[in-house]
Amino acid sequence: MSEFKKSYNPNRSADWNYGGKKWRLSRSKIDLFMECPRCFYLDNKLGTARPRGPAFTLNVAVDALLKKEFDAHRAAGSAHPLMTHYKIDAVPFAHARMGTWRENFEGIEYHHKPTGFTISGAVDDIWVNPKGELIVVDYKATSKSGTIESLADSSWEEQYRRQMGVYQWLLRQNGFPVSDTGYFVYANASSDKEAFDGKLEFEVTVVPCTGTTDWIDEVLPQIQACLDADAVPPSGGACEFCPYREAAGKKLLALHRASAKKP
Repeated sequence: MSEFKKSYNPNRSADWNYGGKKWRLSRSKIDLFMECPRCFYLDNKLGTARPRGPAFTLNVAVDALLKKEFDAHRAAGSAHPLMTHYKIDAVPFAHARMGTWRENFEGIEYHHKPTGFTISGAVDDIWVNPKGELIVVDYKATSKSGTIESLADSSWEEQYRRQMGVYQWLLRQNGFPVSDTGYFVYANASSDKEAFDGKLEFEVTVVPCTGTTDWIDEVLPQIQACLDADAVPPSGGACEFCPYREAAGKKLLALHRASAKKP
């Protein structure tokens, strides 16, 4: 097997920065702004993103398999057994742009005239109910004790509600009727088996979520003001990257100054 070498690029091409021809305000970038305006500014204005974490390849595999599973019912126009089990009157939504809406760096797009932003978000799935309302669906893979029955069982509840809200908002801006209730399909891997035996067993649950969208129109002008400013914004209260940068910078600067004083 060839060795994988990961290289961090601290200086992204200007085309992908704010004002560049390829820059867009993605759902994840909106969430980054909500978490830490300073990291958002460094990423989108100055072109230095946070280092990426490890690739969650197991999550990607679960995501791909769930998409294949629901796509089979999309082609047949039938309800998935999970929908029947949870009494969700819907079928997977068949649309010519479904593939694009799922694609990273593409997704569902909307041009927001007040800011000039092109806003985008890539969904995992969309269902449709008999009233013609679209239902936003997101897949999650995890491993924790107990059955996941509500968003309160996750430490990411607030972030997930925002995620759901952005997708719902984008679809509405594109003229689609959208249900206020979306769903998270959770695949929870069990770790209480006596042996691994070369396989993981998942408990799959469907968790309802009422997306929040009222904050979006308020935050977009704030994002624009942040990006148009010359001053670096404050750090987010829960950000772990900013304290690291500050502490590492001070210590490196102290070493540099000490070395400069040596004869």
